[in-house]
Amino acid sequence: MSTMGKRILIIQGHPDGAHRHLCHALAAAYADGARAAGHSVETVDAGRLHFPLVSDPRRWLDDPAPEALQPAQQAIAHAEHIVLVFPLWLGDMPAQLKGFLEQVLRPGFALARAPANPMRAGLLGGRSARIVVTMGMPASFYRWFYRAHGLRLLRRNILAFVGIRPVAATVVGEAGAMPTDRVARWCARLSRLGARAA
Repeated sequence: MSTMGKRILIIQGHPDGAHRHLCHALAAAYADGARAAGHSVETVDAGRLHFPLVSDPRRWLDDPAPEALQPAQQAIAHAEHIVLVFPLWLGDMPAQLKGFLEQVLRPGFALARAPANPMRAGLLGGRSARIVVTMGMPASFYRWFYRAHGLRLLRRNILAFVGIRPVAATVVGEAGAMPTDRVARWCARLSRLGARAA
């Protein structure tokens, strides 16, 4: 890491941007720890953005991202490390975040338009990522019984596919009505990760 620190982008994936949730507290703790350690931090709140969902594959291939999401693309292009924070809904990321990723990770930006090897089409190499996902069930149950399906999909089929690797993960289980002392411990953990840009 350079003496100037890393350029970090936090993508807040909780779809309720009007209220403060555990996801917001964890993202804020990560950002505070990162800034205190000399990293630069930018945040994109996908829950507060308004954009259409992708419905036409031809337009996804040929059109630019919606104007409201072009600053988010610029932030991704500028970042060295990306942190995605979201709650697990129906076993996966919320639809708002999935729609956001579909819109910003387009050919010409995240994927080569005519790659020699379709499995090596990613254009966002040189960036690492961390996924922070909260859920009501115990984290061990999610990993053991559900095999962390949604997490593996995001890591392998989306982030690694566009070239972002390595991708680490933090799974916060039993998040519903979490006692304040546990919230504080999780925030301290996220602050330490932010300080390391990890």
